[in-house]
Amino acid sequence: MERTGIIIVAGGSGRRAGGARPKQFAFLGGMPVLARTINNFAAAMPGAEIVAVLPEQHIEFWNNLAARFDVAAHAVVAGGAERFDSVKNGLAALTSDPELIAVQDGVRPLGTAAMIRRVAAAAARHGAAIPVVEAVDSFRETEGEPDAEGIVPSRIVDRRRLRIVQTPQFFRAEVLRRAYEADYRPEFTDDASVVEAAGHPVCLAEGERENLKLTTPEDFTIAEALLAAREEAEEEPTETDAKHL
Repeated sequence: MERTGIIIVAGGSGRRAGGARPKQFAFLGGMPVLARTINNFAAAMPGAEIVAVLPEQHIEFWNNLAARFDVAAHAVVAGGAERFDSVKNGLAALTSDPELIAVQDGVRPLGTAAMIRRVAAAAARHGAAIPVVEAVDSFRETEGEPDAEGIVPSRIVDRRRLRIVQTPQFFRAEVLRRAYEADYRPEFTDDASVVEAAGHPVCLAEGERENLKLTTPEDFTIAEALLAAREEAEEEPTETDAKHL
C-alpha cells in the first residue's frame, strides 16, 4: 500500500445541526462524530498519517474530549478562514511525505472501508478520484429574478448527467500540492474543483448513499439508525457460525 496522508477537515460551526456544540463534536452512537471519522480511516488504511483540522478555538476542547475515548492516533492543526485555507494548513502539517493524500469531511463518519480503498485505488491509477452517487431527485435550474407575481423562471435539468459528490477525495500528493499553490477562489467548493482548475482531470469512483454528511438534526437521526443496523448485522452469526451452534 502506498504511503497515505489523511486530512480530516472539521472546521464547521454546526449551526444547521442545532445543539450547543459544533456537529463534529456531537455524539453518534455514544462517540463523537469526529472520533468515528478518524477511527474509520485508521481501520480502512492502517499506518496512514491522520491530521484533523479544527477551528483554533476548539482545539483544546477536542483534545480534552478525545482523551475520554479510544481515538486513533492523529495530529491536530488549526484551520483557516475558508475550507481552502484549512486544507492548505492540513497539507503543511503532514510529516510523512505521503504518496497519496485524502481530504475528508469530519462529519462523514459512515463511509465503508471498501469505498475508501476503492477511491484510493482509483486515485493511485489516475492521479485524482472522488466518490459520487447518482442523483435520484428531479432538479430545476433557476434563471433570473422573480416576476411581478413572485414566480422564478426555471427549467428542468437532466438528472442522468448529474452526480452527487462526496468525500474522501483522494489525490496523488504532487497533484494536490501543486493545485493548492493557487490563490483562493469562491468557486473552489471542494478539493476536486481546486485540482480541476489546475488542469488535472478527476476520476469518478463509486460512492455510497449511506456516506452521509451530517448537517441537520434529521441527518443524525438517519445516521443513528444506519449505525444501529450495521452493529446488529455484525453481531448476527454467519452461516459458518450457525453450523457450530
